[in-house]
Amino acid sequence: MRLLIAVTHLLGTGHLSRALALAEAFTARGWRVDVASGGRPAPHLAPNPTGGGATLHQLPPLASDGADFATLLGADGSPADDALFAARRAMLTGLLDSLRPDVLITELFPFGRRALAAEFDALLERARALPQPPLTLASVRDILAPPSKPKRIAETEDRLLRLYDGVLVHSDPALIPLEDSWPLTPAMTPLLRYTGFVVPPPPVPDDGTDGQGEILVTAGGGPVGRPVFEAAALCAASGALPQRWRLLVAKGDAALAGRLRALAPPDRLLVEPVRPDFRALLGRASASVGRCGYNTALDCLTAGVPSVFCPFEDGKEVEQTIRAAILARQPGIATLREADLTPDSLARALQSVLGARIPPLSPASLAGAARSVGIVEALLAEKTS
Repeated sequence: MRLLIAVTHLLGTGHLSRALALAEAFTARGWRVDVASGGRPAPHLAPNPTGGGATLHQLPPLASDGADFATLLGADGSPADDALFAARRAMLTGLLDSLRPDVLITELFPFGRRALAAEFDALLERARALPQPPLTLASVRDILAPPSKPKRIAETEDRLLRLYDGVLVHSDPALIPLEDSWPLTPAMTPLLRYTGFVVPPPPVPDDGTDGQGEILVTAGGGPVGRPVFEAAALCAASGALPQRWRLLVAKGDAALAGRLRALAPPDRLLVEPVRPDFRALLGRASASVGRCGYNTALDCLTAGVPSVFCPFEDGKEVEQTIRAAILARQPGIATLREADLTPDSLARALQSVLGARIPPLSPASLAGAARSVGIVEALLAEKTS
C-alpha cells in the first residue's frame, strides 16, 4: 500500500512533525510513504529513506510573515508570486500522477491553510478524477482556529463532502473534542475518526539526574519565546521560588541566551541550547513553563509534570489559548496570558501547581499514530470491498 501526505508548515514545524510521525507509523506497518512538504526545510526532522522510512519531497518552500498566514513568503523572504504557486501545484499534482497512492492525506486542509486552497483543490480534484481514486482523508490536530466568517464553515463542509472520505482527528474526545474549537455541522460529524494524540514513544528510563527538581522552561525561538524566557529569568533572579531554573533556548538565539545568563547567578539559573533529551528532563522537573503548542502540551501531559502554559497569541492566533484554557481544567495545570506575564505572576502561577500531579492519559489516548494506521486500513478495506 502507498500513502501520500501533503503538508505545509508556515510558522513552527508542528504540522510537519506530526505528519512525519504518521509517516513513521505507516512505514512500520510496511507501507510505502511519500511526504510532500511545502514549508521551509527542517533537516532535523527529515526522515531517513535509506533506513526504510518515508520519502520526503520538498516543494518550493513557503513561510508566513510571522503570524500573518495570509501573507506568504518565498525562500528568499520576498512575497510569493504566481510562478511559485504554479510550480507548487505542478509538483503536487505531478507527484500524485507518478505515485498513484492508495491513500492521500492532507494535513490541516480544508479546515485551515485557506491561502493554499488553489493547490490543495488542484491535488484533490486530480485525485478524484483518477481511474482508481485514493482514499482521501484530512488530518487535523486537537484544536483548530475557529472560522472567522460563517461562509468558511460552508466552504469546509462542501470540500469535505465532495472530496474527502473522512477526517483523522488527532485528539481524545474525552479531553479535547474538536467541537470545542470548530463549529461542526451535522454533515461533518460522521466523517470524524478520533485517533488519540500523536506523540513520540516515552523516553527510555536512564540514570540521568540533569533537571531533577528544577523548573524547566522551553518556549520556542526568536520573538515567540523571548517574553517567556525573560520573565522566567527575572523570576529566577528574584528568588521567589527555591528551585533552580533551566531555560532551553534555541541554538540560533545565542545573544538572547547571553542576556538571560546575566540576569541571575548559575545556582539559580542555567541557560543552555535545546537538548535532544528534553522529554527526559521534563520527567525529572518539579514544574514546566512554556507555550501551549500541540507537541509541548502533550509532552507535559505525558510526563505528568505540573505546568504553566503561556499561550502564543500574536495576531489572530487562538489555537494555543483555547488549548491552554481546556487543559487548565485539569489539576496541576495553570495558564497565564502573555499580557499578564510578569516575574511575580509567573511565580504565583507556579506556586498554584507545584506538588500536584497531572492525571495520566490512557495508553489509547497516546497511541494516535498507530491507531491512525488501523483506522486508515479499515477505511481502505471498506472502500475496496
